[in-house]
Amino acid sequence: MNDQIKAVEHFTDVMAKFTAYFGKHLPDDVMAKLQELRAEQDTPMAGIIYDTMFRDMALADELNRPMCQDTGVIQYFVEVGENFPLLGKLQACLTEATKRATVAAPLRHNAVQIFEEKNSGNNTGRRIPWIEWDIIPDSDECTIHGYMAGGGCSLPGAAKVLMPVEGYEGVVKFIFDIMVERGINACPPVLVGVGIAGSAEVASMLSKKALMRPIGTHNPSPRGAELERMLEDGLNKLNIGPGGLTGKKSVMGVNIEDAARHPSCLAVGLSVGCWAHRRACIKFNADLTYEMISHKGVTL
Repeated sequence: MNDQIKAVEHFTDVMAKFTAYFGKHLPDDVMAKLQELRAEQDTPMAGIIYDTMFRDMALADELNRPMCQDTGVIQYFVEVGENFPLLGKLQACLTEATKRATVAAPLRHNAVQIFEEKNSGNNTGRRIPWIEWDIIPDSDECTIHGYMAGGGCSLPGAAKVLMPVEGYEGVVKFIFDIMVERGINACPPVLVGVGIAGSAEVASMLSKKALMRPIGTHNPSPRGAELERMLEDGLNKLNIGPGGLTGKKSVMGVNIEDAARHPSCLAVGLSVGCWAHRRACIKFNADLTYEMISHKGVTL
């Protein structure tokens, strides 16, 4: 077995373990936020919901099984250096890793082929796992964000190009309309990802990438960061509460990502992560040693 084959096998094995792992263990920032929100509740029903959440997480760890039966559609957001040794092999590795994780975790089979309406049985299919690429110049490292897009948290997903006269007030109205109509379906408290751009497809993808950002981080623009805070405050006042059964705080946070737009077009996209926000981040060096960024101290 030559060095390239060994490297591919090692990388694939690590990514299979990584994918299985984050279906069972929430990232550090989500755990910290849930503990914070749990402490703020002052009604019996909200307390029961949070107690159930934490009991569920404890059993997932104890029994080594996914914390939710809907393990979602697997998505990877890849930031890879142009000099990373396995750049040309990444897509094949991640597809194979998904197949292995499906058996090892195990993960529910969620990849249904459009038109044929046939489930592949291994969480792969046409363009699935979904892989979003950013190529980093003059780098030999690779950072991968993994995400399980469950049915409930995907239901509120939406995007729209606004009429120019609607402005940023239209962005806010769109977000609140969707969250009031569908937010309860996403197993709150939720993390809200918002994309603002010039077209629907860019805004939509940015809203999903916003969910990869740790809770508590902010848009680099002071105005963007202020809009994140205002949206979080407003959405929390809806009193959707944990499980959609009322209580303090409806969201874990609001993350906004943006792209420059056409002067005549303003688009907004919305994506939502449920309380069991199964997202993880791993960083590989050129020699394929790695660090779990989202789950500190974990070795796969």
